[in-house]
Amino acid sequence: MSGYDVFDDPYCYKGTSVLKNRAHLRDAKTLDAFELEMSTLRSLEPLPDGRFTPTHYKRVHHHLFQDVYPWAGKYRTVRTAKGGNMFCYPEHIASSMDQLFKKLALAAFQLGASTGDFLEAATDFLAELNAIHPFREGNGRSQLSFLHLVGQRAGHPLDLTRIDRDTFMPAMIASYLGNNGPLKNELQKLL
Repeated sequence: MSGYDVFDDPYCYKGTSVLKNRAHLRDAKTLDAFELEMSTLRSLEPLPDGRFTPTHYKRVHHHLFQDVYPWAGKYRTVRTAKGGNMFCYPEHIASSMDQLFKKLALAAFQLGASTGDFLEAATDFLAELNAIHPFREGNGRSQLSFLHLVGQRAGHPLDLTRIDRDTFMPAMIASYLGNNGPLKNELQKLL
């Protein structure tokens, strides 16, 4: 959480960088641990069904973070960046999400698509979804959980237990900077 650069953040307790949360925790490390535990427990439950739309995606985020944040499943309303890289401005999130999610109708995301076609399309989709970063927190877990559902539907399930944070996070950063090669390699390891 502290890795985000945010200005005038109404999501945080006044005078802190700690996100307001349902447990009223005021310590960032304690909140991080609570968030991880609660979202992990929710990830063990079936993810919400849906039509692979932005609304479905918001339901996945809500499912994972409903015990932690009162705004779970709602697009952020503040501008935010990580490492100096700006994410989509909040006023453009809804239209950007609508545009991106149209891509899920492509043949590469349908049952019967080749592994290579799915991998290429999934890499591009995930890179773009990450650049939009529609939620104040919990984007990475929501992205991968949703991509898992997309992969299941297409007959290319992802094994998220194989994610190596030490290589996956740099691959996500590289994709933000326009190099999708490392992210494609990371996703291939999950197939």
